[in-house]
Amino acid sequence: MREIILDTETTGLDPKRGDRLIEIGCIEIFNRIPTGKEYHCFINPERDVPIEAQNVHGLSTDFLKDKPLFRKVAKEFLAFIGDDTLVIHNAQFDMGFLNFELERAGFATLAMDRVVDTLALARRKHPAGPNNLDALCKRYGIDNSKRTKHGALVDSLLLAEVYVELLGERQAALGLQSNQGQTVQSARMGKAKAKPRPEALPPRLSKDDIAQHRAYIGKLGAKAIWLKYWPQQDG
Repeated sequence: MREIILDTETTGLDPKRGDRLIEIGCIEIFNRIPTGKEYHCFINPERDVPIEAQNVHGLSTDFLKDKPLFRKVAKEFLAFIGDDTLVIHNAQFDMGFLNFELERAGFATLAMDRVVDTLALARRKHPAGPNNLDALCKRYGIDNSKRTKHGALVDSLLLAEVYVELLGERQAALGLQSNQGQTVQSARMGKAKAKPRPEALPPRLSKDDIAQHRAYIGKLGAKAIWLKYWPQQDG
């Protein structure tokens, strides 16, 4: 099953008030495993980037001024995501900007029913929160030390790991690996020569138990299978 982990960066919070998309990052996963295929682009927003937004993602007006306009990258972006499921953290935000830009450029918008919102998943699984990406990385022991600022591609890579954790599939895989490891170790131990005990274990059967069992075998006749393992003895 092919899914696309997606994240964006913007000049602000509301495209209807003039904020624009400035970065898209996507990674492809297949059966919840990254394939190594990525899509990433910076976009000229045709406006200044407020210093508040720049402090979050580090993308300045000067850096973005020679980047392509959204309408120039839209076809390549749409070709990469195809018709597959989009996995997005706080999907309403990213989808709002993507659909605003797509409609503005004359393309069909993306349907919300193809989106998995990992923020909604996290809120159901961890209702006490917090459920931002950094908090979820900390909760699941995911190394986010390279995330000094928000970045669409870095955040997508981290979200791919968080997504698997939220679904509980990494724990299942680790459990399987642990069982396999125990099996391998048991097999190896079976080949090793056992060390003799310093003292023999005491018998679990009393002399009376043994006598009763021998008497029972005697009633089974000469063809009793027990006689192959415990032949009659004189006395």
